[in-house]
Order: sequence, then structure tokens, then C-alpha cells
Amino acid sequence: MDPAPIAGGDTTVGTIWLLLASALVIFMTPGLAFFYGGLVKAKSVVSMAMLSFGAMGIVSVLWVLYGFNAGFIAGDKTDWIPGILANPFSDVGLTKFVADGTNNFAFVAFGASFAIITVALVSGAIADRARFFPWLLFAGLWASVDYFLVQGWVWAFAADDKGNNVATGLVGGKIGALDWAGGTAVHINAGAAALALALVLGKRVGFSKELSKPHNVPLVLIGAGILWFGWFGFNCGAVYGFTSFDFNLAGLIFVNTLVCPAAALLGWIVVEKFKDGKATAVGAASGAVAGLVAITPACAFVTPIWAIVLGLIAGAVCALAIELKFKLGFDDSLDVVGIHLVGGVIGAWFIGFFGMVAGDNIGLFNGGGSAQLIKQIEGSVLVGVYSFVTALIIGFAIEKTIGFRVHEDAEIAGLDSVLHESGYSTD
Repeated sequence: MDPAPIAGGDTTVGTIWLLLASALVIFMTPGLAFFYGGLVKAKSVVSMAMLSFGAMGIVSVLWVLYGFNAGFIAGDKTDWIPGILANPFSDVGLTKFVADGTNNFAFVAFGASFAIITVALVSGAIADRARFFPWLLFAGLWASVDYFLVQGWVWAFAADDKGNNVATGLVGGKIGALDWAGGTAVHINAGAAALALALVLGKRVGFSKELSKPHNVPLVLIGAGILWFGWFGFNCGAVYGFTSFDFNLAGLIFVNTLVCPAAALLGWIVVEKFKDGKATAVGAASGAVAGLVAITPACAFVTPIWAIVLGLIAGAVCALAIELKFKLGFDDSLDVVGIHLVGGVIGAWFIGFFGMVAGDNIGLFNGGGSAQLIKQIEGSVLVGVYSFVTALIIGFAIEKTIGFRVHEDAEIAGLDSVLHESGYSTD
């Protein structure tokens, strides 16, 4: 994603494209609420959905107030910290942006949609035990000190002396890691933060595999379907920002966003069949999401056949990775770590093995050497560590001051009746 349009593009077509893509990505957050809501207990479904909708509320407002500006990293002395943090208060509320009269607000909307879904993803790790208003506080603080910065590290661009747009952020510029639509900035970022919060809040009462059974499988499938639908906007939307609207590239990304999750779905259910003796609908939905996560950074840098390979790997590995929480003893309620952190790493590193840019092979296994793989590893580790540390500090501070986790009695009774309202009528 680029916060400003590249010269020479069709502004009309690009604006329409970005607005449509933004709407698709924003629709993903209610889809995530369905997906997560179906996975939790019936007496916590509203509480789970409210974490996603709450993220939509707080992050949207903060994005317009100062988050959008934080990503305008120029890589020079105009930044608060060159290459790391632009001045987030350079245009509070985008008043100058409005007054200029030539700026394209479609880029504001597109960036907001990514910020919202990234924060909402984190909530899956603390299902069934998190208080709502402390979550809103966490969402606002973590977005401010983590996501608003990290998306600039990955996607900030500025014009050089020749008028060419060059990456200026820490990850995309200095390190040179590639991430088309969010393997690092969204999924590794959210997955690492989810791990930190899972550790801060601790295990649910009665933590076990039986506790993790979903209460509404059709709701999970509906949510996964909405996520897959919205993901085409997620991955295809940036085509205009980077390439002055390349229809061929848009088509490639669309096909990869179709076949990678399809292959991951197959990879997941095959592992389930061998491991548990049957394939499940929740497994199919989770596999598709794992494939969507994995293709996100790589969708513009691999051919469809490699997208299928990536999907098979991501589906199989993530199906095994979700078992780690039982072996290692951390309660990542809805497998944000096993799907988003692990899937994001697989997709980001896959570029270093099999990637190509503008027809040139850059992957280790297709003749491009190891340089890009090293960059991909460095970028993902940097984002993961930074995200984990910031989330751990913020989460711990909230828990030790106002309290983040509900009382054990409220957890047993169900969060809906205590914090909100019942999701299902008993009349």
C-alpha cells in the first residue's frame, strides 16, 4: 500500500477501485466477528463480536486523527524518527488534507480498513475472558504505538530526485523486505501481539481441547466466506497505488487469492483426516483462512502454481501449529498464533524461496540467491518482536491497573450476560 497515488495513473479508475477495495476490507471485520463468534461458547458470542466492532470504532477515529499521518515516512529529517516514525500530529483530523483539495481520500479509507482488521484479529487470542473497555483501551494504544508505525515501516514511499517512488520505511526500505498486502504488517504483527495478550491474561477456566469446541459451525463458515470475499479487496486494492493500475497484475493477484486458500483448505483437512480420522467444516474454514494469510504478502510475487504449493504448505503446517498451545501451555483461544503468526511467516519467507519481481527471479530455489530470503527473515523477526513487546507492555499495564480479565465467576456464567446482552433468546 502506498499512501499517495503514483503519477501517471488513472485517478478516476484508481479511486473507484480503492473505494471498492476499502469497502470489501471493511466488510471483513464483521466477517471476522462471525468467524470468531461461531468459534466461542454460545454465552460469549456477543462479547466476541463486540471486540471486533469495538476495534472498528476506536481505530477508525484514531486513524483519521493521527494514524494516517504516522505512515507518511519520508526517510529524512522531516520524520520524527527518520525511517521509523513520521509526525503523526502534522495534520490532526486531516484538516490540511481537506483544504489542499487535490488529495485522494480513497487512500485514507483503504489504509483505515487495514488498521481496523489488524487490531480486530488480535482479539481472537483472548476470547471468553477479556473485559470490553480495557480491550478498547488496548486497541487504541497498540494501534498508536505499533500498527500505525509498522504499516509505515512496510509501505511508506516517497519520491526521489528523479520523481520515482522508493520505499522509505525501516522494513520495506532499509531492510528491503517485500510484503504486498500485509504478511508482516498485518498477520505477523497481529499474531505476535495475540501471543503476548494470551500470556498476559492467562488460561481460561478449564482450558482444554474440549473447551475449544465451537458453538455454531454455520456461523464460522459464514464468517470465513465473508473473509475470503473481502480478501480480494485486501490483496488487489494496492495494485493502483503501486503500479498506476496494472490490470494484468490485478488478475494474477486475484487468481492467487483464489487458489492459495483453496489449496490450504485441502492441506488442512488432509492433515485432519490423518490426525483425527475425519475432516471438519471448522478445519476447512480455518485452512482457507490460513491460505489467505500466507498469500497476502506473496500474492504479487509468485505464479499460480507456486501459490498452490504455498497453500498446501500453509494449510498443513498451520493445522499442526494450532496444537502448540496445548503443548506449550498458552491459551490462544481462537488460534491467532497458529494461523496468523505462523501463516504470515510462511508467506513472507516463501517470497525468499520462490519469489519473482517484474519477471526476475529473486528466490533462493529459483536462481535468485539468498539475499531476499535474508531480508524477508529480518523484516518478519523485527515486526514480530516489536509487536510482541509492545503488546506485552500495554496488556500487562492494563491488567495491573484497571484489570483486563473478567472475574472467574463472570467467565463461567458467560461474558454476554455480564458485559453486554444474550446472543440467543431463551423465550
